[in-house]
Amino acid sequence: MSAAWDLGSWSREHLECVEQALSRWVGQGAPAGLGDAMRYAVLDGGKRLRPLLVMAAYEAALSARQSTWGAAERSGADEAALRAACAVELIHAYSLVHDDMPCMDNDVLRRGKPTVHVQFGEAQALLAGDALQAFAFELLTPDDERIPGAVQASLCRQLAHAAGSAGMAGGQAIDLASVGLALTEDQLREMHRLKTGALLEGSVMMGAACACVPPQAKAALQAYGAAVGLAFQVVDDILDVIADSATLGKTAGKDAASDKPTYVSLLGLAAAQAYASELLAAAHAALADSGLPDARALAALADMVVRRSH
Repeated sequence: MSAAWDLGSWSREHLECVEQALSRWVGQGAPAGLGDAMRYAVLDGGKRLRPLLVMAAYEAALSARQSTWGAAERSGADEAALRAACAVELIHAYSLVHDDMPCMDNDVLRRGKPTVHVQFGEAQALLAGDALQAFAFELLTPDDERIPGAVQASLCRQLAHAAGSAGMAGGQAIDLASVGLALTEDQLREMHRLKTGALLEGSVMMGAACACVPPQAKAALQAYGAAVGLAFQVVDDILDVIADSATLGKTAGKDAASDKPTYVSLLGLAAAQAYASELLAAAHAALADSGLPDARALAALADMVVRRSH
C-alpha cells in the first residue's frame, strides 16, 4: 500500500458526497412530522461503514475494468454507486430505529442521542423505519437512463436479500429467540452472519455490481465481505464489554444485562479478540485472491473494523 494513500482523506471525500445526498433526499415532503423523524434517524451520526464499503468495492471493481466506459456510462455507474451507498445506510438506519423500540431491545441511547422512539414516540418511530426502508428501494430505481434497468434490479435484489428473512431480519429473529439460551459457536456465527454480516457483505457486493465486477473477483469479494461482516459483530461484542456508553454512543453492557449470547460470553474476551484477528487475516487473504489492481480502501476498512474503539 502506498504511503501517500490515506483512509481518512479518502473517507472524508466520499462521506461528504454521501452526507450531502442523504440530506438532500431523506424525508423531503413527508407529512405530519414524519420527515423530521426520518432525518433524525439518518443524519448527523454513525460511522457510515456500509456506504464506505459500497464506494470502496465500487472503486476496486472499477480498477479491474479492461475497457474504457464512455462518459455517460461512467456517470451512470457513479450515480448508481452513490445511490447504493445511501440505500444501504437507510436500511441500516431503519433497522436501528426498530431494534431500539420497546418491543425489541428497548434502548434509549443511539449515536450519542435519544433513540427515535424516545424523541418522537413509538408510533412515529415505527412509521419512520417503514418509510426509510421503502425509500431505500426508491433510491435504487431512479428514472435515469444512464443506469441500466438490469443494474437497478440487481441492486434491489441484493439489498432485499441482505435485509430480509435470509439476512438482517432473520438474524434479529434468531437473536430475540436466543435470549437466555446457550448457543453453540456455529449457531452464534449463523446468527451474526445474518443479523449484521449480511448487510455488510451486501454493501460490498452492491458496490462491485455498479462497476460490473469481473467474475473471477466476485467470489473473492464475497469472502471478504463475509469476513468483515462477522468481524464487525465480534468486535461489537468485545466493545460491549470493554467500552463505556459515552465512547460507544449507545448503552454499554446491554448484551450481558439482557442475557444475550455473544462471542465474549461464549469464548471469553481473549479468544474473541483472537477470532477477530483471524477474520481480519481472512479478509486480507480474500483481497489478495481477488486479482483487483486497487483494493486499498477495502483493506483499510477491514483494518478499521477490527481495530476500532467504538
